[in-house]
Amino acid sequence: MSNLGLRSPFVKVGGLVHFARMLDKIRAHAKGELSADYQANLGRGFDASCVTFLRVDYNQLVERVKQGGTDEEILRWCFSADRQPSEDQIYVWNEFMRKRGWNDEVSGTLKRRKKEAGMADRSEIETMFAFIDADEGRSLIVNQL
Repeated sequence: MSNLGLRSPFVKVGGLVHFARMLDKIRAHAKGELSADYQANLGRGFDASCVTFLRVDYNQLVERVKQGGTDEEILRWCFSADRQPSEDQIYVWNEFMRKRGWNDEVSGTLKRRKKEAGMADRSEIETMFAFIDADEGRSLIVNQL
């Protein structure tokens, strides 16, 4: 798969991983530019984890994104809704998300996705974030950030 203009899940907005990528998908979908391969998981998976962490409703977030604004403005809107996580909470969130697929309940999904993508032999791909980057043609060097 190519990246289709989606940012890496490692890219941070307001210190949070995945948020920028989720916004990219929402914006692309609103313009009718999001590949069908991505549409089935809108608001699910990592998106659902992110909105749960932020305590916002995914559909309300979609509507807010459609109104426009920068990533930072939209994140501030999320924080104003109910939750302003502390630096420690953001750190824990980031580390949890960054390691999804590494010896946890997502490991089987990671193994299956690697096999489907012809990457079963890529031992350096140990997490879902690394898989997403590899699958979309990004260098795994970003994983070290």
